[in-house]
Amino acid sequence: MNISTRISMGVTSHNSKFHGKGDLLGTNKTTICAICFWAGQRPMRNNQLQVGLLLLLGILSGPSAYSQAQQMPPDYRGVSVRIPGVFVTPVPNAPFSATVEIVSKQKLEDGSLNVRTTVNHIARDAAGRIYNERRQMVSPGFKDEPILLSAHIYDPATRMSTFLDPFTHLARQSILPRPQPTAARVPVIGPHAGAQLTSQQDLGEQTIGTTVLRGTKKVWTVSATTSGTGKDVDIVDQYWYSPELSVYLIIEHDDPRTGEQIVAVKNVSRTAPDESLFAVPAHYRVVDETPEPQ
Repeated sequence: MNISTRISMGVTSHNSKFHGKGDLLGTNKTTICAICFWAGQRPMRNNQLQVGLLLLLGILSGPSAYSQAQQMPPDYRGVSVRIPGVFVTPVPNAPFSATVEIVSKQKLEDGSLNVRTTVNHIARDAAGRIYNERRQMVSPGFKDEPILLSAHIYDPATRMSTFLDPFTHLARQSILPRPQPTAARVPVIGPHAGAQLTSQQDLGEQTIGTTVLRGTKKVWTVSATTSGTGKDVDIVDQYWYSPELSVYLIIEHDDPRTGEQIVAVKNVSRTAPDESLFAVPAHYRVVDETPEPQ
């Protein structure tokens, strides 16, 4: 499969800012995260998101976390209430910004498709700090940029995690504990839970622009007794990974029970993001949610 039809990567300038309800990012905005962010709903409670962040950051602990040869990002979790976005590792010396486009084609009971789409903006600076956001899912005919629902900033040097709520102008901060080595494994969740990885195929390399991508196809089989359909169901995921950026630039997820989702990173800029992107806006109130020591 030629993935150039799925994603186009361009070079853009960085001249817009994110923060605040209604202060929407332009198409050349930066952003990048250390957690899978979800599109389409109002923000979850911070402690729920923090649990997921702790699990994902578990695989980043230790000296190898900051090498370009680090462990691959976790597998796509599949569709639940929210559609997963892009996992961006907080590695240093690889700044960039990009736009994430998400398309969901949900199969309805009458056989029709409910198509929704959104865009997110992501960024990472040279120190490895990351920014990610979540915007509302909208119909394909929606012409403006979807409303910002939440944003996340993470600093690997201090392990400070900040969730920004543009509706309440609250910045919920917590210092994440360093995970124990035994907590480094990310559990299988979402539709993949109960499924067996039955096939994994190397799709080789393709180049988009000047970026080399390495492809992998994984097939997860859900048995007839647990699929809810009375027969075996194959969930097919395809990943196109950029070793240079340490991120999946394309994720394609196809589950016959729920439909297809495509997550594509495009408009990649290698220039350093605006420093203000990784700071709490002045008009936000900071709330410290770091747990008390036991």
